[in-house]
Amino acid sequence: MTRRLVAGYLALTIVVLVVLMVPLGITRRHGLEQDLLLRMERDAGVVASLVEGDLRSPGSVPEAQIGAAIARYAATTGARVAVTGPTGSVIADTDPPAPGDRTLRTRPEVTAALAGTVATGSRYSQTLGTDLLYVAVPVAASGRVYGSVRITYPASEVDEHARGYWLLLAGVGVITLVAVALIGWLIARWVSRPLARLEQGAAAVGAGDLATRVPEDEGPPEVRALARRFNLTVAQLEEVVGAQEAFVADASHQMRTPLTALRLRIENLSASQGGAGEADAQAALHEVDRLTLMVDSLLALARAERGDAPIVSVDVSASLRGRVASWSDLAAESGVVLTTGIEHGLTVRRPDGVLDQVVDNLLDNAVEACRAAGHVEVRAVALSGEVHIEVIDDGPGMSDEDRGHAFDRFWRAAASRPGAGTGLGLPIVQRLVERAGGSVTLHDRDGGPGLRVCIVLPRG
Repeated sequence: MTRRLVAGYLALTIVVLVVLMVPLGITRRHGLEQDLLLRMERDAGVVASLVEGDLRSPGSVPEAQIGAAIARYAATTGARVAVTGPTGSVIADTDPPAPGDRTLRTRPEVTAALAGTVATGSRYSQTLGTDLLYVAVPVAASGRVYGSVRITYPASEVDEHARGYWLLLAGVGVITLVAVALIGWLIARWVSRPLARLEQGAAAVGAGDLATRVPEDEGPPEVRALARRFNLTVAQLEEVVGAQEAFVADASHQMRTPLTALRLRIENLSASQGGAGEADAQAALHEVDRLTLMVDSLLALARAERGDAPIVSVDVSASLRGRVASWSDLAAESGVVLTTGIEHGLTVRRPDGVLDQVVDNLLDNAVEACRAAGHVEVRAVALSGEVHIEVIDDGPGMSDEDRGHAFDRFWRAAASRPGAGTGLGLPIVQRLVERAGGSVTLHDRDGGPGLRVCIVLPRG
């Protein structure tokens, strides 16, 4: 964002500089030309007054005297001066292009001067092959024209002065752009830094970290107001979500006591009724067990949502082997074999108890999914700075549609056994893993039916 803002400032500055400096440079070039023409016209009038007497003297030969007068002027100014008679023939020239008699009668400025008018301007000289500035004035007295004085000056001299002015403007432009870039960068940083922090804060809130707050004392007033509104909104959201999570946790916790009491009463009724009510009592106990499991799952999900467990260093290798050992006997009762393929020395820094709870949920699902003589394998390897954990079973697996809904709360596959599970196991796993900074995905087992659950956690 900073680069885009600075680029915008520079683009706007360049447009302003071009709009201002190009007309200024053109005007300066035109002004230099007009100033030079005015000086040339004034000097031409002075020279005309000097040579007037010589041109009016009948029968005299004024070439040498006239040539000496204009030579001094040409040496001082660097201009070319030519004096003609009334017919346009050249009497004196400070820089003749060729020896011999010549006439300037065909030159439009000389023609105008011999007609009694002053001619100024610029034109291209075919003889010299360059642009010239010219002034031609008549040498006249008592209404009679005795000749003309023409002064020419190379336009390249004006162009040289104009080029220096263009370079000066370019230097001013470069300095201006550097100053704008520096000031623009400071302003852009002042604006974009708090906006970037707002973006990071929004991303953190979107990831579930409702404790995120952004500084409220940085940037322009509008950005500060936005930061205050953001923090207020997140605080209100945290309060609402916290109240919801607390309600679920409290309700789940409170429901455990009456469920336990209900179970005891049903067991007592079953004992007192004898065999007559045994079937109904067992059905009622089964429903109580389901409700208890659901309450425990809701409580676990609420704790996962809260994510307030302390961060500790977890020995993944040891933790996984411990959980597999704990589940081995229960799996054996169901005819399921547990095996491992776990690298040594795998560690992560994650909330305390999260990994054990995740693995317990996955093993519970895997053992439940396997038939008699089934097989469940737990793997863990380190790849590219991450720990990859896989729980693989050879059960019926899931279709693509089922995998798309597997992390939905209370969703259960159509092929599940009636009364099995609560539909909260995988959502709990997903929430715990994401709280730990990782990800969880579901895949088909390689080489046959079954499910492969993949968990990726950053190493710590």
